[in-house]
Amino acid sequence: MASTLRPEHPVPRSLDRLARDFSLQTIGSVEDVEVTGVSVDSRDIEDGDLYVGLRGARSHGAAYAAEVRERGAVALLTDPEGAELAAGAGLPILVTPDPRAALGDVAAWVHRTGEHPPLLLAVTGTNGKTSVVYLLDAILRQLGVVTGLSSTAERRVGDESVGSSLTTPEASELHALLARMRESAVRAAAIEVSAQAMTKGRVNGLLFDVVGFTNLSHDHLDDYPDMDAYLRAKQTLFEPDRARRAVVNVDSEWGRRVADEARIPVATLATSRAPGADWTVTVTEETRSHTGFSLEGPGGVRLETRVPLFGWYMAANAALAIVMLVESGFGAEAIGHALDRDGGIRVYIPGRAERVSGEGAPAVYIDYAHTPDAFLNTLDALRPLTPGRVLMVFGADGDRDKSKRDEMGGIAARGADVVIITDFHPRFEDPAEIRATLMAAARRAKPDGELYEIADPRQALRHAISLATVGDSILYAGPGHEDYQEIAGVKHPYSARDDARSALSEAGWSVER
Repeated sequence: MASTLRPEHPVPRSLDRLARDFSLQTIGSVEDVEVTGVSVDSRDIEDGDLYVGLRGARSHGAAYAAEVRERGAVALLTDPEGAELAAGAGLPILVTPDPRAALGDVAAWVHRTGEHPPLLLAVTGTNGKTSVVYLLDAILRQLGVVTGLSSTAERRVGDESVGSSLTTPEASELHALLARMRESAVRAAAIEVSAQAMTKGRVNGLLFDVVGFTNLSHDHLDDYPDMDAYLRAKQTLFEPDRARRAVVNVDSEWGRRVADEARIPVATLATSRAPGADWTVTVTEETRSHTGFSLEGPGGVRLETRVPLFGWYMAANAALAIVMLVESGFGAEAIGHALDRDGGIRVYIPGRAERVSGEGAPAVYIDYAHTPDAFLNTLDALRPLTPGRVLMVFGADGDRDKSKRDEMGGIAARGADVVIITDFHPRFEDPAEIRATLMAAARRAKPDGELYEIADPRQALRHAISLATVGDSILYAGPGHEDYQEIAGVKHPYSARDDARSALSEAGWSVER
Protein backbone atom coordinates (compact mmCIF):
# COMPACT_ATOMS: atom_id res chain seq x y z
CA MET A 1 0.00 0.00 0.00
CA ALA A 2 1.26 3.49 -0.83
CA SER A 3 2.33 5.75 2.00
CA THR A 4 0.41 8.93 2.70
CA LEU A 5 1.54 12.50 3.18
CA ARG A 6 -0.01 13.97 6.35
CA PRO A 7 0.58 17.22 8.18
CA GLU A 8 3.65 16.97 10.38
CA HIS A 9 2.22 19.35 12.98
CA PRO A 10 -1.53 18.68 13.16
CA VAL A 11 -3.66 20.91 15.37
CA PRO A 12 -5.99 18.88 17.64
CA ARG A 13 -9.71 19.46 17.24
CA SER A 14 -12.50 18.71 19.69
CA LEU A 15 -14.55 15.60 18.96
CA ASP A 16 -17.47 17.10 20.88
CA ARG A 17 -17.34 20.20 18.68
CA LEU A 18 -17.19 18.00 15.57
CA ALA A 19 -20.31 16.12 16.67
CA ARG A 20 -22.17 19.36 17.34
CA ASP A 21 -21.08 21.10 14.11
CA PHE A 22 -22.23 18.14 12.00
CA SER A 23 -25.28 17.20 14.12
CA LEU A 24 -23.95 13.68 14.63
CA GLN A 25 -25.43 11.16 17.02
CA THR A 26 -22.92 10.15 19.69
CA ILE A 27 -22.46 6.86 21.53
CA GLY A 28 -20.13 7.02 24.52
CA SER A 29 -18.41 10.09 25.90
CA VAL A 30 -16.96 12.54 23.38
CA GLU A 31 -15.93 15.16 25.92
CA ASP A 32 -12.22 15.88 26.28
CA VAL A 33 -11.45 13.76 23.18
CA GLU A 34 -9.32 15.43 20.52
CA VAL A 35 -8.68 14.25 16.95
CA THR A 36 -5.68 15.11 14.78
CA GLY A 37 -6.37 13.06 11.67
CA VAL A 38 -8.94 11.02 9.72
CA SER A 39 -8.54 7.64 8.03
CA VAL A 40 -10.76 5.09 6.29
CA ASP A 41 -7.95 2.51 6.18
CA SER A 42 -7.48 0.44 9.32
CA ARG A 43 -3.85 -0.19 8.29
CA ASP A 44 -3.09 3.53 8.07
CA ILE A 45 -4.19 4.58 11.56
CA GLU A 46 -2.01 6.94 13.57
CA ASP A 47 -2.34 8.19 17.14
CA GLY A 48 -5.22 10.66 17.44
CA ASP A 49 -7.08 9.52 14.34
CA LEU A 50 -10.81 9.47 13.80
CA TYR A 51 -11.39 6.14 12.06
CA VAL A 52 -14.23 6.13 9.54
CA GLY A 53 -15.85 2.71 9.21
CA LEU A 54 -17.44 2.29 5.77
CA ARG A 55 -19.41 -0.59 4.37
CA GLY A 56 -17.26 -2.40 1.80
CA ALA A 57 -18.00 -4.98 -0.87
CA ARG A 58 -17.11 -7.89 1.40
CA SER A 59 -17.16 -6.53 4.95
CA HIS A 60 -17.88 -3.48 7.08
CA GLY A 61 -14.97 -1.30 8.13
CA ALA A 62 -16.43 -0.87 11.60
CA ALA A 63 -15.60 -4.51 12.26
CA TYR A 64 -12.00 -3.35 12.72
CA ALA A 65 -12.88 -0.90 15.52
CA ALA A 66 -11.04 -2.81 18.28
CA GLU A 67 -7.97 -3.19 16.05
CA VAL A 68 -7.79 0.51 15.18
CA ARG A 69 -8.20 1.43 18.86
CA GLU A 70 -5.04 -0.58 19.57
CA ARG A 71 -3.29 1.35 16.79
CA GLY A 72 -4.17 4.74 18.26
CA ALA A 73 -7.60 5.70 16.93
CA VAL A 74 -9.52 7.81 19.44
CA ALA A 75 -13.02 7.60 17.92
CA LEU A 76 -15.12 5.99 15.20
CA LEU A 77 -17.42 7.60 12.63
CA THR A 78 -19.77 5.11 11.01
CA ASP A 79 -23.37 4.27 10.09
CA PRO A 80 -25.96 2.60 12.37
CA GLU A 81 -24.93 -0.88 11.20
CA GLY A 82 -21.29 -0.09 11.95
CA ALA A 83 -22.20 1.32 15.36
CA GLU A 84 -23.72 -2.04 16.31
CA LEU A 85 -20.65 -3.92 15.07
CA ALA A 86 -18.31 -1.67 17.07
CA ALA A 87 -20.38 -1.46 20.25
CA GLY A 88 -17.88 -3.40 22.34
CA ALA A 89 -14.68 -1.88 20.96
CA GLY A 90 -14.35 0.80 23.64
CA LEU A 91 -14.28 3.76 21.25
CA PRO A 92 -16.64 6.75 21.31
CA ILE A 93 -18.79 6.50 18.19
CA LEU A 94 -20.22 9.21 15.94
CA VAL A 95 -23.15 8.02 13.84
CA THR A 96 -24.40 9.33 10.48
CA PRO A 97 -26.60 7.61 7.87
CA ASP A 98 -23.94 7.96 5.13
CA PRO A 99 -20.38 8.29 6.46
CA ARG A 100 -18.87 8.27 2.96
CA ALA A 101 -20.91 11.33 2.00
CA ALA A 102 -19.82 13.07 5.20
CA LEU A 103 -16.15 12.07 4.93
CA GLY A 104 -14.90 14.98 2.82
CA ASP A 105 -16.51 17.70 4.90
CA VAL A 106 -15.43 16.03 8.15
CA ALA A 107 -11.83 15.68 6.93
CA ALA A 108 -11.86 19.32 5.76
CA TRP A 109 -13.06 20.35 9.24
CA VAL A 110 -10.40 18.30 11.05
CA HIS A 111 -7.57 19.55 8.83
CA ARG A 112 -8.97 23.09 8.32
CA THR A 113 -8.31 22.80 4.58
CA GLY A 114 -10.90 25.45 3.79
CA GLU A 115 -8.77 28.05 5.56
CA HIS A 116 -6.31 29.77 3.21
CA PRO A 117 -6.22 26.95 0.63
CA PRO A 118 -3.73 26.99 -2.25
CA LEU A 119 -4.89 27.62 -5.80
CA LEU A 120 -6.77 24.39 -6.53
CA LEU A 121 -6.75 23.00 -10.09
CA ALA A 122 -8.54 19.78 -11.08
CA VAL A 123 -8.41 17.76 -14.30
CA THR A 124 -10.90 15.13 -15.45
CA GLY A 125 -11.53 13.14 -18.64
CA THR A 126 -10.73 9.64 -19.88
CA ASN A 127 -7.24 10.12 -21.32
CA GLY A 128 -4.68 12.81 -20.59
CA LYS A 129 -5.60 13.65 -16.98
CA THR A 130 -2.24 12.66 -15.56
CA SER A 131 -0.37 14.45 -18.33
CA VAL A 132 -2.25 17.72 -17.77
CA VAL A 133 -1.62 17.55 -14.01
CA TYR A 134 2.13 17.20 -14.60
CA LEU A 135 2.07 19.93 -17.25
CA LEU A 136 0.30 22.28 -14.83
CA ASP A 137 2.85 21.47 -12.16
CA ALA A 138 5.80 21.97 -14.55
CA ILE A 139 4.62 25.34 -15.86
CA LEU A 140 3.86 26.58 -12.34
CA ARG A 141 7.37 25.61 -11.24
CA GLN A 142 8.81 27.45 -14.25
CA LEU A 143 6.84 30.47 -13.00
CA GLY A 144 8.53 30.14 -9.60
CA VAL A 145 5.51 28.75 -7.74
CA VAL A 146 5.83 26.16 -4.95
CA THR A 147 3.54 23.31 -6.05
CA GLY A 148 1.82 20.13 -4.98
CA LEU A 149 0.09 17.47 -7.05
CA SER A 150 -2.04 14.36 -6.78
CA SER A 151 -2.05 11.97 -9.74
CA THR A 152 -2.42 8.33 -10.71
CA ALA A 153 1.36 8.06 -10.46
CA GLU A 154 2.17 9.90 -7.21
CA ARG A 155 1.25 12.42 -4.53
CA ARG A 156 3.77 15.23 -4.21
CA VAL A 157 4.37 18.20 -1.92
CA GLY A 158 7.22 20.35 -3.18
CA ASP A 159 10.01 17.84 -3.81
CA GLU A 160 8.66 15.14 -1.46
CA SER A 161 6.75 12.34 -3.14
CA VAL A 162 4.96 9.05 -2.38
CA GLY A 163 3.32 6.55 -4.71
CA SER A 164 -0.41 6.40 -5.46
CA SER A 165 -2.83 3.53 -5.16
CA LEU A 166 -5.90 5.35 -6.56
CA THR A 167 -6.21 7.96 -9.30
CA THR A 168 -7.89 10.24 -6.76
CA PRO A 169 -7.28 9.39 -3.09
CA GLU A 170 -10.03 8.97 -0.54
CA ALA A 171 -11.21 12.32 0.83
CA SER A 172 -9.49 11.68 4.17
CA GLU A 173 -6.11 11.24 2.46
CA LEU A 174 -6.67 14.16 0.08
CA HIS A 175 -7.43 16.64 2.86
CA ALA A 176 -4.42 15.41 4.85
CA LEU A 177 -2.30 15.97 1.75
CA LEU A 178 -3.62 19.51 1.39
CA ALA A 179 -2.89 20.19 5.07
CA ARG A 180 0.69 19.02 4.49
CA MET A 181 0.85 21.36 1.48
CA ARG A 182 -0.21 24.27 3.68
CA GLU A 183 2.65 23.50 6.08
CA SER A 184 5.04 23.50 3.12
CA ALA A 185 3.81 26.87 1.78
CA VAL A 186 2.44 25.33 -1.41
CA ARG A 187 0.76 28.03 -3.51
CA ALA A 188 -0.91 25.84 -6.15
CA ALA A 189 -2.02 22.21 -6.32
CA ALA A 190 -3.03 20.18 -9.38
CA ILE A 191 -5.30 17.20 -8.72
CA GLU A 192 -6.38 14.40 -11.04
CA VAL A 193 -10.08 13.62 -10.61
CA SER A 194 -11.64 10.40 -11.91
CA ALA A 195 -15.31 9.67 -12.53
CA GLN A 196 -15.21 7.21 -9.63
CA ALA A 197 -13.87 9.99 -7.41
CA MET A 198 -16.97 12.04 -8.14
CA THR A 199 -19.32 9.09 -7.64
CA LYS A 200 -17.66 8.15 -4.33
CA GLY A 201 -17.27 11.66 -2.95
CA ARG A 202 -13.48 11.70 -2.88
CA VAL A 203 -13.27 15.44 -3.60
CA ASN A 204 -16.05 16.40 -1.20
CA GLY A 205 -15.15 19.39 0.95
CA LEU A 206 -13.16 21.08 -1.86
CA LEU A 207 -13.97 24.04 -4.10
CA PHE A 208 -11.65 24.13 -7.10
CA ASP A 209 -10.58 27.42 -8.64
CA VAL A 210 -10.37 26.00 -12.18
CA VAL A 211 -11.31 22.56 -13.51
CA GLY A 212 -10.29 21.14 -16.88
CA PHE A 213 -11.84 18.52 -19.19
CA THR A 214 -9.67 16.58 -21.66
CA ASN A 215 -11.94 14.10 -23.49
CA LEU A 216 -14.25 11.13 -23.03
CA SER A 217 -13.85 7.72 -24.63
CA HIS A 218 -14.70 4.06 -24.06
CA ASP A 219 -13.62 3.05 -20.55
CA HIS A 220 -15.04 2.10 -17.14
CA LEU A 221 -18.24 0.58 -18.51
CA ASP A 222 -17.84 -1.99 -15.76
CA ASP A 223 -18.62 0.84 -13.31
CA TYR A 224 -21.20 2.77 -15.36
CA PRO A 225 -24.07 1.37 -17.47
CA ASP A 226 -23.28 3.45 -20.54
CA MET A 227 -21.24 6.40 -21.82
CA ASP A 228 -23.93 8.92 -20.83
CA ALA A 229 -23.76 7.78 -17.20
CA TYR A 230 -19.97 7.89 -17.34
CA LEU A 231 -20.11 11.46 -18.65
CA ARG A 232 -22.67 12.54 -16.04
CA ALA A 233 -20.33 11.39 -13.27
CA LYS A 234 -17.62 13.69 -14.63
CA GLN A 235 -20.04 16.56 -15.26
CA THR A 236 -20.75 16.89 -11.55
CA LEU A 237 -17.30 18.51 -11.28
CA PHE A 238 -18.61 21.41 -13.37
CA GLU A 239 -21.12 22.63 -10.79
CA PRO A 240 -20.92 25.82 -8.67
CA ASP A 241 -20.42 23.88 -5.44
CA ARG A 242 -17.41 22.12 -6.97
CA ALA A 243 -15.57 24.76 -9.01
CA ARG A 244 -15.45 28.45 -9.87
CA ARG A 245 -14.37 28.24 -13.53
CA ALA A 246 -13.66 25.63 -16.21
CA VAL A 247 -11.63 25.03 -19.35
CA VAL A 248 -13.02 22.40 -21.71
CA ASN A 249 -11.50 20.79 -24.80
CA VAL A 250 -14.38 20.82 -27.30
CA ASP A 251 -12.81 18.75 -30.07
CA SER A 252 -15.41 16.04 -29.37
CA GLU A 253 -19.16 16.01 -28.97
CA TRP A 254 -18.63 14.95 -25.34
CA GLY A 255 -16.55 18.04 -24.68
CA ARG A 256 -19.13 20.29 -26.32
CA ARG A 257 -21.78 18.77 -24.06
CA VAL A 258 -19.68 19.49 -20.98
CA ALA A 259 -19.15 23.09 -22.09
CA ASP A 260 -22.82 23.65 -22.99
CA GLU A 261 -24.23 22.07 -19.84
CA ALA A 262 -21.72 23.36 -17.26
CA ARG A 263 -23.19 25.66 -14.63
CA ILE A 264 -20.00 27.67 -14.18
CA PRO A 265 -18.12 30.02 -16.56
CA VAL A 266 -16.34 28.02 -19.28
CA ALA A 267 -13.44 28.83 -21.61
CA THR A 268 -13.31 26.48 -24.60
CA LEU A 269 -10.24 25.05 -26.30
CA ALA A 270 -9.91 23.12 -29.55
CA THR A 271 -7.32 22.02 -32.05
CA SER A 272 -7.39 23.68 -35.46
CA ARG A 273 -9.56 20.76 -36.63
CA ALA A 274 -12.53 22.13 -34.65
CA PRO A 275 -12.74 25.93 -35.13
CA GLY A 276 -14.96 28.23 -33.11
CA ALA A 277 -13.46 27.77 -29.63
CA ASP A 278 -12.16 30.59 -27.44
CA TRP A 279 -8.64 29.17 -27.71
CA THR A 280 -7.06 27.28 -30.62
CA VAL A 281 -4.00 25.05 -30.47
CA THR A 282 -2.09 24.28 -33.68
CA VAL A 283 0.74 21.77 -33.97
CA THR A 284 3.77 23.36 -35.66
CA GLU A 285 6.37 20.58 -35.36
CA GLU A 286 6.36 16.86 -34.61
CA THR A 287 9.45 14.78 -33.80
CA ARG A 288 10.20 11.71 -31.71
CA SER A 289 11.52 13.95 -28.93
CA HIS A 290 9.09 16.86 -28.86
CA THR A 291 5.95 18.49 -30.26
CA GLY A 292 5.87 22.18 -31.07
CA PHE A 293 2.60 24.12 -31.02
CA SER A 294 1.07 27.59 -31.06
CA LEU A 295 -1.82 28.72 -28.89
CA GLU A 296 -4.09 31.62 -29.80
CA GLY A 297 -6.76 33.12 -27.59
CA PRO A 298 -9.04 36.09 -26.94
CA GLY A 299 -7.74 39.59 -27.60
CA GLY A 300 -5.02 38.45 -29.95
CA VAL A 301 -3.12 36.51 -27.30
CA ARG A 302 -0.60 34.16 -28.92
CA LEU A 303 2.28 32.08 -27.66
CA GLU A 304 4.41 29.39 -29.24
CA THR A 305 6.27 26.67 -27.36
CA ARG A 306 6.91 22.95 -27.25
CA VAL A 307 6.45 19.92 -25.02
CA PRO A 308 9.13 17.15 -24.81
CA LEU A 309 6.75 14.36 -25.85
CA PHE A 310 5.42 13.13 -29.17
CA GLY A 311 1.81 13.42 -30.35
CA TRP A 312 -0.68 16.14 -31.20
CA TYR A 313 -2.68 15.17 -28.12
CA MET A 314 0.27 16.14 -25.91
CA ALA A 315 0.13 19.60 -27.49
CA ALA A 316 -3.60 19.69 -26.69
CA ASN A 317 -2.88 18.61 -23.11
CA ALA A 318 -0.23 21.31 -22.73
CA ALA A 319 -2.57 23.93 -24.18
CA LEU A 320 -5.28 22.91 -21.72
CA ALA A 321 -2.82 23.38 -18.85
CA ILE A 322 -1.80 26.83 -20.12
CA VAL A 323 -5.40 28.04 -20.54
CA MET A 324 -6.30 26.73 -17.07
CA LEU A 325 -3.47 28.82 -15.63
CA VAL A 326 -4.61 31.88 -17.57
CA GLU A 327 -8.15 31.35 -16.25
CA SER A 328 -6.76 31.10 -12.72
CA GLY A 329 -5.10 34.51 -12.99
CA PHE A 330 -1.64 33.99 -14.44
CA GLY A 331 -0.82 36.24 -17.38
CA ALA A 332 -0.36 34.60 -20.78
CA GLU A 333 2.61 36.90 -21.39
CA ALA A 334 4.32 35.79 -18.17
CA ILE A 335 3.72 32.13 -19.06
CA GLY A 336 5.06 32.67 -22.57
CA HIS A 337 8.16 34.43 -21.22
CA ALA A 338 8.95 31.59 -18.79
CA LEU A 339 8.54 28.96 -21.49
CA ASP A 340 10.66 30.92 -24.00
CA ARG A 341 13.38 31.31 -21.37
CA ASP A 342 13.48 27.57 -20.72
CA GLY A 343 13.12 26.37 -24.32
CA GLY A 344 9.63 24.99 -23.80
CA ILE A 345 7.75 23.16 -21.07
CA ARG A 346 10.23 21.34 -18.84
CA VAL A 347 8.15 18.35 -17.86
CA TYR A 348 8.70 14.70 -17.03
CA ILE A 349 5.55 12.56 -17.00
CA PRO A 350 6.27 9.07 -15.62
CA GLY A 351 5.15 6.29 -17.95
CA ARG A 352 3.45 8.55 -20.50
CA ALA A 353 5.08 8.14 -23.93
CA GLU A 354 8.29 7.74 -21.94
CA ARG A 355 11.27 6.84 -24.12
CA VAL A 356 13.64 4.44 -22.39
CA SER A 357 15.98 3.69 -25.33
CA GLY A 358 19.02 5.76 -26.17
CA GLU A 359 20.43 7.10 -29.42
CA GLY A 360 21.19 4.57 -32.12
CA ALA A 361 18.64 2.07 -30.77
CA PRO A 362 15.08 1.23 -31.74
CA ALA A 363 12.81 3.78 -30.06
CA VAL A 364 11.14 2.04 -27.11
CA TYR A 365 8.27 3.88 -25.42
CA ILE A 366 6.49 2.88 -22.20
CA ASP A 367 2.97 4.27 -22.05
CA TYR A 368 -0.05 4.01 -19.76
CA ALA A 369 -2.46 3.71 -22.72
CA HIS A 370 -5.15 1.18 -21.83
CA THR A 371 -8.22 2.36 -23.76
CA PRO A 372 -9.13 2.03 -27.46
CA ASP A 373 -8.93 5.79 -27.99
CA ALA A 374 -5.49 5.99 -26.35
CA PHE A 375 -4.27 3.11 -28.55
CA LEU A 376 -5.58 4.85 -31.68
CA ASN A 377 -4.13 8.28 -30.90
CA THR A 378 -0.74 6.96 -29.80
CA LEU A 379 -0.28 4.68 -32.81
CA ASP A 380 -1.47 7.39 -35.22
CA ALA A 381 1.04 9.82 -33.71
CA LEU A 382 3.89 7.32 -33.70
CA ARG A 383 3.48 6.13 -37.30
CA PRO A 384 4.71 9.25 -39.15
CA LEU A 385 7.63 9.58 -36.72
CA THR A 386 8.85 6.03 -37.40
CA PRO A 387 11.04 5.41 -40.47
CA GLY A 388 10.78 1.63 -39.98
CA ARG A 389 8.18 -0.63 -38.42
CA VAL A 390 5.90 -0.01 -35.42
CA LEU A 391 5.81 -2.89 -32.94
CA MET A 392 3.28 -2.97 -30.11
CA VAL A 393 3.28 -4.98 -26.88
CA PHE A 394 0.13 -4.89 -24.75
CA GLY A 395 -2.37 -6.77 -22.63
CA ALA A 396 -5.71 -5.99 -20.99
CA ASP A 397 -6.81 -5.50 -17.39
CA GLY A 398 -8.52 -8.44 -15.73
CA ASP A 399 -11.69 -7.80 -13.70
CA ARG A 400 -12.19 -4.51 -15.52
CA ASP A 401 -14.26 -3.29 -18.47
CA LYS A 402 -14.29 -6.30 -20.84
CA SER A 403 -16.29 -4.52 -23.52
CA LYS A 404 -13.26 -2.54 -24.77
CA ARG A 405 -11.02 -5.55 -25.42
CA ASP A 406 -12.22 -6.23 -29.00
CA GLU A 407 -11.57 -2.61 -29.96
CA MET A 408 -8.14 -2.66 -28.36
CA GLY A 409 -7.10 -5.79 -30.27
CA GLY A 410 -8.44 -4.47 -33.57
CA ILE A 411 -6.86 -1.03 -33.26
CA ALA A 412 -3.49 -2.55 -32.34
CA ALA A 413 -3.52 -4.89 -35.36
CA ARG A 414 -4.48 -2.15 -37.79
CA GLY A 415 -2.10 0.45 -36.36
CA ALA A 416 1.06 -1.59 -35.74
CA ASP A 417 3.14 -3.73 -38.08
CA VAL A 418 3.85 -6.29 -35.36
CA VAL A 419 1.59 -7.05 -32.38
CA ILE A 420 2.66 -9.01 -29.31
CA ILE A 421 -0.13 -9.76 -26.84
CA THR A 422 0.89 -10.51 -23.27
CA ASP A 423 -0.44 -10.50 -19.72
CA PHE A 424 -1.05 -7.17 -17.99
CA HIS A 425 -2.96 -7.35 -14.68
CA PRO A 426 -5.06 -10.54 -15.04
CA ARG A 427 -6.16 -10.22 -11.42
CA PHE A 428 -8.71 -13.01 -10.79
CA GLU A 429 -9.46 -13.68 -14.47
CA ASP A 430 -7.88 -16.47 -16.50
CA PRO A 431 -5.06 -14.67 -18.35
CA ALA A 432 -5.23 -17.14 -21.24
CA GLU A 433 -8.85 -16.16 -21.88
CA ILE A 434 -7.97 -12.45 -21.88
CA ARG A 435 -5.18 -13.05 -24.38
CA ALA A 436 -7.44 -15.23 -26.54
CA THR A 437 -10.02 -12.43 -26.81
CA LEU A 438 -7.37 -9.90 -27.81
CA MET A 439 -5.75 -12.29 -30.31
CA ALA A 440 -9.10 -13.13 -31.94
CA ALA A 441 -9.92 -9.44 -32.34
CA ALA A 442 -6.48 -8.73 -33.80
CA ARG A 443 -6.79 -11.60 -36.29
CA ARG A 444 -10.23 -10.44 -37.42
CA ALA A 445 -8.90 -6.93 -37.99
CA LYS A 446 -5.77 -8.08 -39.86
CA PRO A 447 -5.85 -11.79 -40.80
CA ASP A 448 -2.38 -11.68 -42.38
CA GLY A 449 -0.82 -9.57 -39.61
CA GLU A 450 2.33 -10.52 -37.73
CA LEU A 451 0.86 -11.50 -34.36
CA TYR A 452 2.42 -13.19 -31.35
CA GLU A 453 1.01 -14.38 -28.03
CA ILE A 454 3.60 -14.46 -25.23
CA ALA A 455 2.18 -14.68 -21.70
CA ASP A 456 5.22 -13.44 -19.74
CA PRO A 457 5.57 -9.67 -20.31
CA ARG A 458 9.34 -9.92 -19.81
CA GLN A 459 9.65 -12.40 -22.66
CA ALA A 460 7.12 -10.49 -24.77
CA LEU A 461 9.18 -7.32 -24.47
CA ARG A 462 12.42 -9.14 -25.26
CA HIS A 463 10.86 -10.73 -28.33
CA ALA A 464 9.79 -7.29 -29.57
CA ILE A 465 13.32 -5.97 -29.09
CA SER A 466 14.75 -8.99 -30.90
CA LEU A 467 12.58 -8.17 -33.93
CA ALA A 468 13.40 -4.46 -33.98
CA THR A 469 16.14 -2.59 -35.81
CA VAL A 470 17.29 1.02 -35.83
CA GLY A 471 14.44 3.15 -37.18
CA ASP A 472 11.74 0.96 -35.63
CA SER A 473 9.49 2.01 -32.75
CA ILE A 474 8.25 -0.27 -29.95
CA LEU A 475 5.19 0.84 -28.00
CA TYR A 476 4.71 -1.05 -24.73
CA ALA A 477 1.19 0.03 -23.78
CA GLY A 478 -0.51 -0.43 -20.43
CA PRO A 479 1.90 -0.56 -17.47
CA GLY A 480 3.20 3.02 -17.72
CA HIS A 481 4.55 4.15 -14.33
CA GLU A 482 3.28 1.12 -12.40
CA ASP A 483 5.74 -1.05 -10.51
CA TYR A 484 3.73 -4.27 -10.13
CA GLN A 485 1.73 -6.92 -11.97
CA GLU A 486 -1.41 -8.12 -10.19
CA ILE A 487 -2.15 -11.84 -10.44
CA ALA A 488 -4.86 -13.59 -8.39
CA GLY A 489 -4.92 -10.79 -5.83
CA VAL A 490 -1.13 -10.64 -5.38
CA LYS A 491 0.91 -7.68 -6.60
CA HIS A 492 4.22 -8.98 -7.94
CA PRO A 493 7.04 -6.44 -8.38
CA TYR A 494 7.38 -5.47 -12.04
CA SER A 495 8.46 -2.19 -13.62
CA ALA A 496 8.04 -2.05 -17.40
CA ARG A 497 10.45 0.88 -17.52
CA ASP A 498 13.20 -0.95 -15.64
CA ASP A 499 12.55 -4.16 -17.54
CA ALA A 500 12.76 -2.39 -20.89
CA ARG A 501 16.09 -0.82 -19.96
CA SER A 502 17.43 -4.21 -18.91
CA ALA A 503 16.18 -5.87 -22.10
CA LEU A 504 17.73 -3.17 -24.28
CA SER A 505 21.07 -3.50 -22.47
CA GLU A 506 20.97 -7.29 -22.82
CA ALA A 507 20.47 -6.87 -26.58
CA GLY A 508 23.38 -4.45 -26.81
CA TRP A 509 21.33 -1.29 -27.38
CA SER A 510 21.82 2.03 -25.60
CA VAL A 511 19.45 3.12 -22.84
CA GLU A 512 17.96 6.47 -21.82
CA ARG A 513 18.16 6.86 -18.03
